[in-house]
Amino acid sequence: MKRINFISELREAFSMALNAIAAHKLRSSLTLLGILVGVFSIILVMTAIRALQGSIEGQMSQLGSDTFQMQRFPAIQVEDDIESRERYMRRKRFYYPNAAYIRERATLAKNVSVSSEVDFGEVSSRFRKTNPSISFRGMSPESFATRNLVVSAGRPFVDSDLAGARYVTVLGADVAKRLFPFGSPLGEWVQFKGVKYTVVGVLEPKGSIFGQSQDGFLVVPMTTLLNRYGRETPLTIQVQAHNQAVYEDTVEQVRGILRAMRKVPPGEGDDFEIVSNDSLIKQFRTITLAIRAGAGIIASIALVAAGIGIMNIMLVSVTERTKEIGIRRAIGAKKRNIMTQFILEAIVLSELGGVLGILMGIGAGNLAAMALGTPPVFPWDWAFIGLVVCSIVGIVFGTFPAWKAANLDPIESLRYE
Repeated sequence: MKRINFISELREAFSMALNAIAAHKLRSSLTLLGILVGVFSIILVMTAIRALQGSIEGQMSQLGSDTFQMQRFPAIQVEDDIESRERYMRRKRFYYPNAAYIRERATLAKNVSVSSEVDFGEVSSRFRKTNPSISFRGMSPESFATRNLVVSAGRPFVDSDLAGARYVTVLGADVAKRLFPFGSPLGEWVQFKGVKYTVVGVLEPKGSIFGQSQDGFLVVPMTTLLNRYGRETPLTIQVQAHNQAVYEDTVEQVRGILRAMRKVPPGEGDDFEIVSNDSLIKQFRTITLAIRAGAGIIASIALVAAGIGIMNIMLVSVTERTKEIGIRRAIGAKKRNIMTQFILEAIVLSELGGVLGILMGIGAGNLAAMALGTPPVFPWDWAFIGLVVCSIVGIVFGTFPAWKAANLDPIESLRYE
């Protein structure tokens, strides 16, 4: 019986809270606006990051399975001070003979490849020209496995292409489509900065990231590139382990080989970077975590300000409804009934602002993500957290006005004008 009475009282208090909100639309709108802004800001950021993160992490898999890469600079440079930049600039570059040195000594490695991106420019065929932003790259035959490149037509490079420094090329999907729109490019020539190359293969498309295509490039054998740009052209080295079971051991073996080759003293840190798909994703998640933390702090400040606004407006509401409270107390309403009504009113206002903020934040976040070519998402976890936080704000900042309303003297309240 007590449970039925409690539910009945709660339902009645909820109904009265809704009626009070509906009777003061302007005041209610101003109250929930602060909550709306706070929830909107955090849901917007979380939705956009969630949508981008799934897409970017998939597209960050530039390296093949069980592959890592040695390079001079970090893949994602978090430090941006002069000292850090100078430290990286002082590091030794990687050159072509270094790959042979590693290949001879890395007994756990399945493949050791080299690659370099040295130039940008216009590429032409007998049919069309591209824009002047096409990347010119050199690779060894093993690079197709270590860099996760799949040939959709023709063939990749072979050892004889490298040994003979042949003028052959494998085209990125966008370049092939642009230069040869009506047929196969295999066996045709393309020209880059006055030099012609015979097309032997076309790569599968890798899509775009942040609206930028990843298929706007052409690749030539590494020795061909070195003949054109000099033997001292810097490059990166990729190493592929046989499987995941020996991956960590392969990394440590190659690290030891590199430290010995580059004469790094014992106890000092590496003067090179070892980058893998996992390390790229880990660094990206570290950055997004900082963004989330910043958004959370901003949203928390907005919600506290909104909570103070709710408390102030609820106190005004108590003053305006003093006589109403006195009448309710006179006809039998208890303190808990008055307190429940006002707390529910604060919670309903907070939840309305929260729901509107969530819907607007998800919509705006997905619009931002879709503009960058990523599919929409719905962050259920953050939506739930947002609603819980709104309820807490309503309870915390609605309790004092509710307590004040419940403790008004009934006789004095009836006399209030």
